[in-house]
Amino acid sequence: MTWIRWGGAMPELGHFALYLPILVPLGTAVAAAFLGRLPRTRRAISIAGSALLLVCGLWLVVQVRQEGVIASNTGSWAAPFGIVLVADLLSALLVVVAGGIGLAVTTFAVVGIDALRERGGFHSLVHILLMGVCGAFLTGDLFNLYVWFEVMLVSSFILMSLGGTRRQMSASIHYVTLNLLASALFLAGTGILYGMVGSLNMADVSLRMRELDGTPYPYILLAFFLVSFGIKAAAFPLFFWLPASYHTPPVAITTLFSALLTKVGVYAIIRVTTLVFAAQADTVRPILLAVAGLTMVTGVLGAIAQGEMRRLLAFHIVSQIGYLLMGAGLGSPLALAATVFFFVHVIAAKSALFMVTGIVQSLRRTSELADLGGLARSSPLLAGMFLVPALSLAGLPPLSGFWAKFAMVKAGLDAGSFPVVIAALAVSLLTLYSMTKIWTEAFWKPAPGGPVQDVLGKPRAALVVPAIALGAVAVLMGVAAEPFFALSLRAAEQLLDPAGYVSVVLGP
Repeated sequence: MTWIRWGGAMPELGHFALYLPILVPLGTAVAAAFLGRLPRTRRAISIAGSALLLVCGLWLVVQVRQEGVIASNTGSWAAPFGIVLVADLLSALLVVVAGGIGLAVTTFAVVGIDALRERGGFHSLVHILLMGVCGAFLTGDLFNLYVWFEVMLVSSFILMSLGGTRRQMSASIHYVTLNLLASALFLAGTGILYGMVGSLNMADVSLRMRELDGTPYPYILLAFFLVSFGIKAAAFPLFFWLPASYHTPPVAITTLFSALLTKVGVYAIIRVTTLVFAAQADTVRPILLAVAGLTMVTGVLGAIAQGEMRRLLAFHIVSQIGYLLMGAGLGSPLALAATVFFFVHVIAAKSALFMVTGIVQSLRRTSELADLGGLARSSPLLAGMFLVPALSLAGLPPLSGFWAKFAMVKAGLDAGSFPVVIAALAVSLLTLYSMTKIWTEAFWKPAPGGPVQDVLGKPRAALVVPAIALGAVAVLMGVAAEPFFALSLRAAEQLLDPAGYVSVVLGP
């Protein structure tokens, strides 16, 4: 194999760091399917595989932080002809996040997933999905990005339909229809691009795009990719598949989807606008900013109108995607650093909130706000578990959401993009309002029918510990924001240096 990095020879064992985030979930999926005949064995394999993926992601971050962007040409086929795996700080950090979410979800699923879905392949499907997510973060060419998107689509569709209820099947059809449209647009754009420039390696295509500078063709191709990735990211106006489907499967599956699937779409938008079509990005950034503002506003307004916790939180997935698109639209070092920071913050906070919803359902057998109440008195720990990520999502200091939004707003003010800044601030207030709505209805008001005790018993540790751990991320990133943001700034610098990425992949 050929190993390339910035500034010297790759460490002897460094190549494993690029391949393990794909091989570990693949091996875990196979082991869970063929070795996990007993439920306890399946769960142990699944949790161990997720923990190992987290460790592999941390190792990859260490390698990239020490050595710079790293790449590998598989099968000894030199780029741009072979399959290339590439990791910069953004992709490495997102692999860590994928491993952390995988560990939290598989732990939560010990209690949160029923035996029928376990026997239906839940654990193997989760790890196939994680493999697709990590592959998308690490691939260096557009066709393999399409392949990894399809791996995610197939595994997520099966996960969503596990159980086979009418509501699930209807939601799955909504989900897969628009995502297949996105895949078709992506594949069409990829085919046209290959026909025009004869390459799909992202580093190589970024050079060949210069030959088409001054023609409309790069913008037409970029439109294909942005619409496709925008659908997968649940951006305005094609986001309705998400709130129509994400509330139907069990909470463990919803948490996994909300944390990772739409974020891969945003990652792809950032990758193509900072690398493949970097020369054309300035022209389309105003469009991205407009889409970001509309995504924020429509998402939060949809959330306010909901009376069920999971549907409310599903609309908030959409509104928070708007902030990530805002960073991609601004495109400055501070904006992209805020986006990297925001990725980690929102994934942790939103996942914690979904898990709290699952615990509420386990206690009261409902997540309808009108049927809830009194949880702050009967379950004060659960109230605290909700309050921390809820306030972080709304952007209150000193939690992680405050610093993420503060940096994003400052980047917008520096760029003079006042409309999207106003939208971001207004959406933060409306987010606080919707979180207050949940708090008032589910936790603070008296329970319908009078005071109740926690008659269903305290939730098991497998439900509580992952939610607490994810909520702790919001606190840690808030009180120790400086080192996290310094790492985010370095990731942004790598994104804005496409020449460095290209030289690592193709050679000087």
